[in-house]
Amino acid sequence: MRAWGQIGHCNNNYILSLSKADFVPNGIDFGQEIGLGGYTPPYLAPTTAGVTILQGVNYASGGGGILNYTGKIFGGRINLDAQMDNFANTRQEIMTRIGDAAAKKLLKNALFSVTIGSNDFINNYLTPCVSKVEQQLVSPESFVGAMISRYRIQLMVDSTPIAMSLCSPQRRIPLSRLVSGCRVMFGSVIRIERLYSMGARKIVVANVGPIGCIPFQREINPSAGDGCVVFPNQVAQIFNSQLRGLVKELGANLLGSTFIYADVYRIVDDIIQNYSSYGFENANSACCHVGGRYGGLIPCGPTSKVCEDRSKYVFWDAYHPTDAANSIIAMRLIDGDSADIWPLNIRHLMGSPPLD
Repeated sequence: MRAWGQIGHCNNNYILSLSKADFVPNGIDFGQEIGLGGYTPPYLAPTTAGVTILQGVNYASGGGGILNYTGKIFGGRINLDAQMDNFANTRQEIMTRIGDAAAKKLLKNALFSVTIGSNDFINNYLTPCVSKVEQQLVSPESFVGAMISRYRIQLMVDSTPIAMSLCSPQRRIPLSRLVSGCRVMFGSVIRIERLYSMGARKIVVANVGPIGCIPFQREINPSAGDGCVVFPNQVAQIFNSQLRGLVKELGANLLGSTFIYADVYRIVDDIIQNYSSYGFENANSACCHVGGRYGGLIPCGPTSKVCEDRSKYVFWDAYHPTDAANSIIAMRLIDGDSADIWPLNIRHLMGSPPLD
């Protein structure tokens, strides 16, 4: 599996960036996996070389977005263009190692997981104070339109998507551990046609979750009370509607491809609205917290307090789900019905006959 996107904190460990999770209590449950062993290694890790790359690589970068200026507040992050170039380098190395024909077959049967977009809202259009002027000048529809247009332009000029995992900093273990075979993880559909032209055929594209429900948004929008913040969720749904259309279009027009639309928004919203039925006791606050009503004011760090039972919380920190919530999300994408993931789930996708 090869991955590009916005939750690649491991790659950020090798660059100067404020978006990192290589400190306690992050990773507190690392190694307690319910599925297969081995997580997809980060591209920038020195050990990601040789035969290791044949099993998958993660190109994602924390703070990255569809729009290149997203996440500037974090300083260093690997944008989608650079992630695409990194994948091209890996692809060339694979071809050199096993030959063109074998490399082509490997990539055609690999799982490409593409997820990105939330940073473009949280750390761009919805950034507190900084984005107020932009929101007055640019409507949500126009901003989303710019994102989708960016997709289309990049597609037309032979650009590539980026993949990432559905893991949280709590464990930093990607969904790839739950599926067999060669795995590729991406965090954006912005360059999918180039991805297709470089051999990808099985591509899962996840939408943006209910970002108005994360502890951070609840914290900075106290007028929302105990409910989710409406405006961020509305913007996310506008984007998701257009993204679904784009995924459907790509699947219909790119010969031999299978594009999957993963409705993460629907799954996470269901967990939040019916949290007790899933065994959770808290669906609005961060397990790892420092201050604030919901623990969303300050990022999780060494001085943070950690809830007594992490399995009872939906959110690990101000932004990310806990391992317990991620396990539910992952299993619904693997075995869910067409309401969760369309037109088929990941198990059916990976169980389809190998492509020659």
